[in-house]
Amino acid sequence: MSIASMARNTFTPDEIVMLGRVFDRGSIEGETAEQKEARASRIIANYMAGITDEAELIELSRRPLGR
Repeated sequence: MSIASMARNTFTPDEIVMLGRVFDRGSIEGETAEQKEARASRIIANYMAGITDEAELIELSRRPLGR
């Protein structure tokens, strides 16, 4: 993620495409709408925390966020 994107709290078109790809590839059969939303939130949170590897984002999105 670029510094400008972080400062604006927005994503570039390329970042949106990548995040969508991660979401699609990380889908889990039988997932409810609520579970999909939680997974999408985890993808964004992990990406904003600096994780940019797609495979790692997919893996982490399937786990609950550590608190």
